[in-house]
Amino acid sequence: MFIVFDDRPSDSPFVERVWTSYSERGGEFLSVASPHWEMVVTRLRGQTFMTVRGPETHATTAQCPADGEWVAIRFKLGTFLPQFPPVMLSDRRDVTLPGAVTRAFWLNGSAWGFPDFENAETFVARLARKGVLARDASVEASLRSEPQQVSLRSVQRHMLRATGITHAALRSVERARDATHLLREGLPILDVVEHCGYFDQPHLSRSLSRLIGQTPVEIASHRRQLSFLYKTVPGGANVESAPWRHESHRQSAGF
Repeated sequence: MFIVFDDRPSDSPFVERVWTSYSERGGEFLSVASPHWEMVVTRLRGQTFMTVRGPETHATTAQCPADGEWVAIRFKLGTFLPQFPPVMLSDRRDVTLPGAVTRAFWLNGSAWGFPDFENAETFVARLARKGVLARDASVEASLRSEPQQVSLRSVQRHMLRATGITHAALRSVERARDATHLLREGLPILDVVEHCGYFDQPHLSRSLSRLIGQTPVEIASHRRQLSFLYKTVPGGANVESAPWRHESHRQSAGF
């Protein structure tokens, strides 16, 4: 594993998680499916820039440069930038924002200083106060399975607009990510099938090949570098209280 990261949960109502990583060398990695969009600060070869990255509905192969450093803010489902809707950014259609000065970038007509691992929430709070960020309450209610006074079709439209993916796709991605963690922890494949609710082993294999980019056997062997991966529970919440959660967040992973 040649990319190392550290991450932490957030108490912000807008932020799912904050992570940072660095590359010990260049190389190829698997960018796995993820339902969340992110704002990522890259420091590479003396330059710093901000990229807005959307959700990913399938796994892709990507290249990581050597000696890079990244700080990323992963946003909660239902929070989005109206200027860059997640559906416009999905599946690696990233947008790198223009630089303003050495330590700033342009967004929504204003110059913003680059956030770091410690002050990410302060940066996000400023975005919210200025109206740059938006939240869709119906998406948050849907993820909590709360009853709503709108039609199912309306809820689905809100979900796609605010997250860039459908509710069904979200469930598939979360289940595949949970299965990946269990396989990497050594749980037998058939136990993973039962635990995660797959029909059978071929169903698990097809899902993981499409969303993670590897078969269950390949995942269990830790053969390839994967992108940023942490445990979630259904509905997009992180698994601070899940029974299989590790105490330590630090591990080798990508971005």
